[in-house]
Order: sequence, then structure tokens, then C-alpha cells
Amino acid sequence: MRKLLGWVGATVGGSLGWWGGARVGVMTAVCASAVATGAGLYLGWWAAERLVD
Repeated sequence: MRKLLGWVGATVGGSLGWWGGARVGVMTAVCASAVATGAGLYLGWWAAERLVD
């Protein structure tokens, strides 16, 4: 469950980061997507820990 929610969180976070950063430029989209992917991964793991335990 932790891997699944981490993957979903990373995908959603990366997509939102790219969408938000693309309004400024490609390099901003890449950086925002990387940061948002990490945040989404962390939040997915956090949610899995709360749901499973």
C-alpha cells in the first residue's frame, strides 16, 4: 500500500508541479515538477502509514 500511494502521490504532485511551472517556462516546470514529485511521494507515504496502521 505504501508503494502504491507513494507512486500516486508522486504522479499527481509531479503533474501539478509541471502544470504550475509551465506557465513561467520549461526550466521552471522541470524544477517545480521535481520538488512537487518529492512532496507527493512523501505525502503518499505519510497517508499510507496513517491508513494502514
